[in-house]
Amino acid sequence: MRHSLIESLVGLRGNTRYCVYTEPMWGLSLNLILPYMSVYMLALGLNDADVGMVASIYMVSQVIFSFLSGALTDKLGRRKAVAIFDFIGWCAPCIIWFFAVDLKFFIVAALFNGAMKVPVTAWSCLMIEDADKDKITKIYTWISVSGHLSAFFSPISSLLISRFTLIPAFKILIVNAFIVMTAKIIILYAYSRETTVGERRLAETRDRSYFDLLKDYAGVFGIIKKSRGLVFSIAIVSLFSIISVITSTFWQILVSKKLGLPDESLPYFTMVRSLIALIFYFTIISRINQTRLKKPLIYGFALYFAGQSALLLIPSNGSLLYVFLCVALFFEGLGAGILVTLGESMIAMHAGLSERARVLAIYQMIVMAASTPFGWIGGQLSTVSRNLPFVLNLSLIIVGIILTAVHFRTPEPKNR
Repeated sequence: MRHSLIESLVGLRGNTRYCVYTEPMWGLSLNLILPYMSVYMLALGLNDADVGMVASIYMVSQVIFSFLSGALTDKLGRRKAVAIFDFIGWCAPCIIWFFAVDLKFFIVAALFNGAMKVPVTAWSCLMIEDADKDKITKIYTWISVSGHLSAFFSPISSLLISRFTLIPAFKILIVNAFIVMTAKIIILYAYSRETTVGERRLAETRDRSYFDLLKDYAGVFGIIKKSRGLVFSIAIVSLFSIISVITSTFWQILVSKKLGLPDESLPYFTMVRSLIALIFYFTIISRINQTRLKKPLIYGFALYFAGQSALLLIPSNGSLLYVFLCVALFFEGLGAGILVTLGESMIAMHAGLSERARVLAIYQMIVMAASTPFGWIGGQLSTVSRNLPFVLNLSLIIVGIILTAVHFRTPEPKNR
C-alpha cells in the first residue's frame, strides 16, 4: 500500500537521505541506555537530589554549547561540526559512564554531554538546508520514528539485566553505544556533503574569529523577536523540553522505586510507549496540515496531560497497577508524538536560511536555559514525594495549552 510517509522516505536525496538513514544508529546505541540512566545512578549510590543536580549541570553545559553552536557550525562547516562534537558530546561521556563509581564521574560526563548541542544545530542544518520546505514535517516525523524503533530492541536490555544484574548489563550497553555511535559518525561524514548555505557561510567566516562571530548574535535576537511564529515555537519547545527533562529523569525512579517494579521490566514499558507512538505517526501525524497547528498542538498537550494524570493515579500494588501504567503509556505516547514532531517542524519552518545556524543556536540556548533549573527542582520535589515532579508537569502542560490558544486567537484564513 502506498503511504505518504513511505513515499517521502524513499524519495529522500542528498544530505537529507544520509541524515535520516543513519539516525536509527543513534537509537540503537544511546537510546538503549539513556532511558535508564537515572536508575543506573541510583544503583551506584546516588540519591534523587544527586540525579536532579546532574540533570541541571547537563542543562547548564547545553546552554553554553548551544550559544557557541552557531559560530562553530558556520566556522567549521556542518559536516565537520557534526563529526567532532558528536564524538565529544556522546562517545566521550560513554567512556566516563563506563568507569563511573560516584557523583563526580556523572558531573564530568554531564559537562561533556552538553557538547551534543553543537551537532544538534549543525545536523539540523545539514539535513534541512537543501531539502524542500513542504517535506520538513515528514522528515522530522521519520527522525522521531527512528528513535522509537530502537525501543523494539529494549528487551535486549531486559535480558541483560536479568542475566547480569543492572550495573554489569548497563556497562555492556554503554560499550555498544560507543561502538555504534562512532560508526554512525564515520558513515555520515563519509557520505554527506557540505550544504549550499554551509559553503557560503564557510567563505564568509573564513577570515573572522569566533569572538567576532559571537558578537553578531545580538542581531539574531532581533530576527527572532520580529518573528511571532518563531517566538511561539521556541516557547512551546521550551515548555515540552522542561516536561521531557522531568519525565525522562524521574519516570524510571517513580516506576522502579515507588511502585516496586523490577528494573528488568522497564524496557518493556518503553517499547509499549514507542509502539503506540509509531502507530500514531503513520495514522495521524502524517496527515496533519502543517499550516493548521492549533488543534493538533492542543490535542498533543491534552493527551500528555491525561498520561501524566494516569501515572499519578497508579495504585502501588494490585492488578490495576499495570492497567493504569498502560493507560499512562498510551496517552504519553500519543501526546509526545505530536508535540515533538510539530515543535521541531515549527522551528525549522520559521528559521530563515541565511541565518539558520545562528537562529537555531539561540533557539537551543533559550530552550536549555529555560530547562536548566528543572532537573534540580525536580530532584528536590522528588525527595519530598516522587509524585511531585509530575504534578509540576501537569501545571506546565496547562501553560502550554493556554499559550497555544492565545497565539492562535486570530482566526486562520479559510484557504489555509
